[in-house]
Amino acid sequence: MSSWQPSASVEMLQQRAAILARIRAFFAQRQVLEVETPVMSHCAVSDPHIDSISVNYQVAGDSAQTLYLQTSPEYAMKRLLAAGSGSIYQMGKAFRNGECGRRHNPEFTMLEWYRVGFTDTELMDEVEALVVPILGIERIERQSYVEIFQQYLNVDPTVMSADALKKLAAEYIDIDLDDPDPVTWLDLLFSHVIEPQLKTRDAVFVTDYPAAQAALARLKAGKHGQTVAARFELFVRGMELANGYHELTDAEEQALRFEADQAYRAVHGLPQRPLDMRVVDALENGLPDCSGVALGVDRLVLLALGAETLPEVLSFDFNRA
Repeated sequence: MSSWQPSASVEMLQQRAAILARIRAFFAQRQVLEVETPVMSHCAVSDPHIDSISVNYQVAGDSAQTLYLQTSPEYAMKRLLAAGSGSIYQMGKAFRNGECGRRHNPEFTMLEWYRVGFTDTELMDEVEALVVPILGIERIERQSYVEIFQQYLNVDPTVMSADALKKLAAEYIDIDLDDPDPVTWLDLLFSHVIEPQLKTRDAVFVTDYPAAQAALARLKAGKHGQTVAARFELFVRGMELANGYHELTDAEEQALRFEADQAYRAVHGLPQRPLDMRVVDALENGLPDCSGVALGVDRLVLLALGAETLPEVLSFDFNRA
């Protein structure tokens, strides 16, 4: 039987509201502009590992249009940056298909911000300044992607073939998969072997991801001369909390990455979604040198308040929506 009652207690919602107020005060103090962008878009995210939720919009007498609920406000915010907005942030709803459980809800609150003139390292400093007081921890450790693989799996993932990674994964994961892409095996090893071991650590930034996992980040020289992505992820007690980049500003490279995503979707039988080429146009106009990060607000609240599941910090989770 369905329940009319909220999934979170009133006391929990009051504490959540206080955290959201602290976040807004943090950016107001730094004079970062709060913006709002559309939740519905004519285009979808290109990332083949994220599935957009489609909706139908129809004016009486006209044929229906397929629109997409935003999985992140990133594309629209970059258009604002290219238009001269300066540093901006947004805290609002995002949607992802098929993601529901103890730590996922298909509708969730995302905090995303972009700092003009910041490197990824400087943005990590700001992420730390925001979340450390909210979480009540002392600091956030920093460790490169290679270093964390060396610590927990005793391998350098950058020199391993897909076959070698598959063989390594078979030692830890029972999975029947034949994929020639090394990134697939790196992702599986990270999520199934490394992340669970991070539960014993308060917080760690994983930095300098392999170039093949750059997503929308620019590339840079790593510690040992190899090319890496200017990208970081924040894990708190084993839970992924934030993902940040020193943003790509090369329009041609952005278009190539969109095309690569579509090609991957085609090979793996995933739906072909309309790409937001307006982002490429914005980059051609001139995206300022900036770094950006997306942070899961619901997860931040969960961690700060000691909750076990997302429904505890949501007024109404998916099952009660």
